[in-house]
Amino acid sequence: MKPKEQWDWDTAEKMIPTAKWHDTYEWVEEPYSSPDGEQVAAIVNQGEDSFGVCVNGTPWAAGFEKAWQLRFTPAGALTALVAQDGQWTVAVDGKTWATHFDYVWNPLWSRDGAHMAVAFQQQLEYGMAIDDTAWPDRFGNITDMTLSPNGTRTAATVQTLAFGEGDIFEFEKGAFTAAVNGQPWETNFTNVWGKQFSADGTHLAAEVRLNRDEYTIAVDGAAWPQTFAMVWEPCFNPVSNQVTAPVKVRDGWTLAEDGNLMWSQRFTQCWQHRYSPDAEHIAAIVAPRFGRWTIAVDGRPWRTTVNEMITDAVFSPDSTRLAAAAKHNGRWTVLTDDHLWRNTFERVWPPVFSPDGRHIAVVVERNGGFDIALDDHLWGRACDKIWPPQFSPTGDRLLIRCIEHGNYYRRILPLTAWIA
Repeated sequence: MKPKEQWDWDTAEKMIPTAKWHDTYEWVEEPYSSPDGEQVAAIVNQGEDSFGVCVNGTPWAAGFEKAWQLRFTPAGALTALVAQDGQWTVAVDGKTWATHFDYVWNPLWSRDGAHMAVAFQQQLEYGMAIDDTAWPDRFGNITDMTLSPNGTRTAATVQTLAFGEGDIFEFEKGAFTAAVNGQPWETNFTNVWGKQFSADGTHLAAEVRLNRDEYTIAVDGAAWPQTFAMVWEPCFNPVSNQVTAPVKVRDGWTLAEDGNLMWSQRFTQCWQHRYSPDAEHIAAIVAPRFGRWTIAVDGRPWRTTVNEMITDAVFSPDSTRLAAAAKHNGRWTVLTDDHLWRNTFERVWPPVFSPDGRHIAVVVERNGGFDIALDDHLWGRACDKIWPPQFSPTGDRLLIRCIEHGNYYRRILPLTAWIA
């Protein structure tokens, strides 16, 4: 796929007649659009035990006994998990990996889409494979799989010691750890989850449970000396590689860095924290009191609160703004810069900032259809499906990919279409 600057930002509309696919195949599964909007694809049934992938109306040459998890990577490659002759593997743009497994699931992609990983089962043992190369060692249990942002390393929680289903005493001693590229940490824990790689993939941090009552963060297998009543998923500072995590102490939740408390404020809850792109700020979703939710930046909570939930918080590219999906009184909207949008919806997807941070676009569900809201203004369409909008590099246009009346449309719209 071409760089974003080379996408077609001038053609106002392109249409692919996907409605006709239902006349060609036994059935057509959910469609998926490429990031640049130039392709739309779906898994199709061609008859008993015969599945294929249709791209812009043309099927892949190969057919399969089963196919699922069809997705485009961030780089524009089309991937699916497929089975043939009772064995599972990965197909990328119609070509399958050489390695086959008894089963595969949980596809993951690097940030740039150049690398792909899956979890697999082989002879009742489990592991991960990346770019057609499987872990050399397999385990009796594997959960919470992850891939480093640069796509060079995989990790999962693995069981290293066997015990019976009812053997709570052996469980409490610790039989789980994290394995990186198939190599387990030397230390076992009661449980391990919420794993995060550093940006360069050289370090791994995870939530760990030490015993019935104590939790902390482990980095590359070494646990913080401080323990807590509970912890949430850690993050690496993108500049210093220091590790931060929400932790529960005696008087509430706060944020800790390398085991030491860094925010003086305490909250009823604190989680889903993230760094601004310039690493100068940390935002987290917090509950300043029971039943009320907001966002705290560098430990200072916003004044605007909602009574149900907040999720998908995102910084603007220039690190000056922050937006999130918020639910209040049974309706969804966008919370940004300490205020709620006027419009409310049945559902809201993660907000998307323009390159300069001035505008926010979001997919919304209203009146049973899907629409695009830009800066609290509605496009005014009721589509069958809409993918996340994308701003042009200059920030003055939006790429809209949608299904209307069964057909796929790729549209380029100026931002003035929302406020004209």
